[in-house]
Amino acid sequence: MSEKLLRVGTTYIPVVSVEQSTEWYVNKLGAELSYQDKDKAILNFANQSIFLVKSKENQSANFYDIYGNEHFSLTFEVDGLHALEAIHREFIEKQIRVGEIEERGHTGRNFVFYDVNGNKFDVWSELSPLFKEKYECSK
Repeated sequence: MSEKLLRVGTTYIPVVSVEQSTEWYVNKLGAELSYQDKDKAILNFANQSIFLVKSKENQSANFYDIYGNEHFSLTFEVDGLHALEAIHREFIEKQIRVGEIEERGHTGRNFVFYDVNGNKFDVWSELSPLFKEKYECSK
């Protein structure tokens, strides 16, 4: 195979209320709304399209690992520990449910947060080298 997958373009997130969830993502995370109807919303943030899809009750993007720990399916990146600490404080001020900043035995630090539907996400203090190079990010 000579062609490669180049990027993740869209992530789909299950939500109970498209309207309430859209408002949460726009107001709490600064997402930009591109489209909305009764069944879905298309948001742009973190260099990606995020589809909020109306789902049945008790659905989430979370899963459980072999040890029974609830796991996130998506990690957002920020540029350095200072940025991670700042966004962690900001999320707390915005009353977003967040976990503690933690060391997980690899480069950088992380924390988890939850959206209004209980979808669990991760934030990591390290930008990928390819992203930094492509977008000329600097520390």
